[in-house]
Amino acid sequence: MIESQRHSFHLVDPIPWPISGSLGALATTVGGVMYMHPFQGGATLLSLGIIFILYTMFVWWRNVICESTLEGHHTKVIQLGPRYGSIPFIVSEVMFLLALFRASSHSSLAPKVEIGGIRPPKGIGVLDPKEIPFLNTPILPSSGAAVTWAHHAILAGKEK
Repeated sequence: MIESQRHSFHLVDPIPWPISGSLGALATTVGGVMYMHPFQGGATLLSLGIIFILYTMFVWWRNVICESTLEGHHTKVIQLGPRYGSIPFIVSEVMFLLALFRASSHSSLAPKVEIGGIRPPKGIGVLDPKEIPFLNTPILPSSGAAVTWAHHAILAGKEK
């Protein structure tokens, strides 16, 4: 940490990455709309916007890593920010999934008259549960078990 600093917080220097990320998002959005409605140059603008966003992500994270490791600006207080910030994100994701499941169960238990009063609506094909969902069921727990196993191996010092 810098010795002349009298507090444990890091005031970042002005950087161009927020505005360049915004311009990349604008180019991606406009390019996507142009691509979906057959305008000339839509695919090019969409590709340039995605490349610009990826470049911005790379250089912004490079700056953050440089600030934390080489310059030593990330103190214990600063390291708590992303940890505490992830809690509202996880809670919002849980609430979103609860709302999604609630809407799905509501529309399946009380289908609207506009769709014929049946669930699923006429003309909508349903997946056979013995095909793709049956295949995905063992993949999910086995991938979670593999990641947990690798995590415990790293903690135990068995990295090879």
